[in-house]
Amino acid sequence: MSALTLSGISGSAWYASLRHPVINPTNRKCSTIPILSLNNQYSRNFHLSWLGFFVAFLSWFAFSPLIPDVIKTDLKLTSEEVGNSNIVSLCSTLIVRAISGPLVDRYGPRKVMASLLIIGAIPSGLAGTVSTANGLYIVRFFIGILGGTFVSCQAWNTVFFDKNVVGTANALGGGWGNSGGGFTFIIMIALFNQLLADGMSPHNAWRVAFAIVPVPILLFVAAATLIYGTDHPAGKWSDRHGAVATALPASDDQTSIIDTKMTQKKSGEDIETGDEKDIKVTVTAINLVSELDTAVNKPLSLDMAYKIIFNPLTWLPALAYMTTFGYELAIDANLANVLYTLLKSPTFGQTKAGYIAGIYGLLNVFSRPLGGYFGDLIYVKFGVPGKKYLTIACGIAQGFLSLGLGFYIDNHSHPSLTVIIVIFVILAIFNEVANGVNFSLVPHCNPNSNGFMTGIVGAMGNLGGIFFAIIFRFEPSPAGKAFWISGAIAIGVNLLLCIIRVPQL
Repeated sequence: MSALTLSGISGSAWYASLRHPVINPTNRKCSTIPILSLNNQYSRNFHLSWLGFFVAFLSWFAFSPLIPDVIKTDLKLTSEEVGNSNIVSLCSTLIVRAISGPLVDRYGPRKVMASLLIIGAIPSGLAGTVSTANGLYIVRFFIGILGGTFVSCQAWNTVFFDKNVVGTANALGGGWGNSGGGFTFIIMIALFNQLLADGMSPHNAWRVAFAIVPVPILLFVAAATLIYGTDHPAGKWSDRHGAVATALPASDDQTSIIDTKMTQKKSGEDIETGDEKDIKVTVTAINLVSELDTAVNKPLSLDMAYKIIFNPLTWLPALAYMTTFGYELAIDANLANVLYTLLKSPTFGQTKAGYIAGIYGLLNVFSRPLGGYFGDLIYVKFGVPGKKYLTIACGIAQGFLSLGLGFYIDNHSHPSLTVIIVIFVILAIFNEVANGVNFSLVPHCNPNSNGFMTGIVGAMGNLGGIFFAIIFRFEPSPAGKAFWISGAIAIGVNLLLCIIRVPQL
């Protein structure tokens, strides 16, 4: 099913695929993921895509590890106001993700990514000025703009990577980017504690932490995106329609030989590498079997929007993502506070709760990419239906594990921290694998409007985050109730999605 084969490479073909791009002459997309190189546009754009999403978390989630204790105390917040601020942050991200999709289709993911990072740096720099609950709502609302970088991240990888690896590319980008949530917990807590150790008061320490970490990093990555990133395999975003070959022989043995010694263009192909040795890569094209092979992002029109919105296929990944990524967002925002409230003692405070909660996000480093890899693997044998049922199965497993976690907490007056960690780690793996598989499915749904489609699915993820955050906000006691309610919802929604039909390829 793969449109490309890799041969004639000295040494390990697998290792070579991590260093050298292999280009499909049909659409100029890459059928490998050369993550161990920066000498070609495919590698650079991949790394810039996940890095832009990663650094967004350094501001977007910077409040979560500090708000259960120091910020709550400093601003004299109630538990309800803390929950409200989490919901407000997710609301703005929902709006921006929905808007980002059409902007990506019109202007390209690179420009949208850089713009969001620059705009999001402004409220990040103002976080230290907050002194009231209303001020916190306003700042967190505008910082939530940074969550829209996810749309650019996924759309950018879909533009540059071919269907045989697009699931893995999207999952790696989304997973490594999402791990920024976990790293943010570690970075902000460590920095806050260091500032305290240096003699700064808690009132000033958390404010200074925002100025030191998010703002300069956001602006630096935005500049790198504009300088080193590219819009499309064809070059400028306006040239994207010329990337698809118009007349390829329908032959299983058509090959193009690519000399990877230097950047070059040959026979209309856009070939880029910068390796030190001559390595020949064979590119084999087969009959076009999927709309994804020749799909090109088209500017959104009212007629196109109507067709996409009323297409059931749109809502398969969107509703699934609502239950999986929405759940992850709510857990990231609330887990530290739940653990702190549930287990608070002289030996268990904000720092330990924050570090443990950070595990959930850190697991994205491997679990979400694993989902994308499984999606690409199952596609070879079962096509798009395989991706669909794998997405649903992982969502249902997440639901049952959330049920189990909730019931365990509520049925034990002194629940074991070890048991809680074991359950939520397994839960996180299924949850994040589901997210990875989902975005191996998304490129097959309305492929000529991938930006809009990615925006819809991403926004639904945030809508789910708001929905699940509301459950945690209004069902804080007993502590496990929000978990089992969320699990039951995830099971029910995913079961209903089984009836939606998908294309075979």
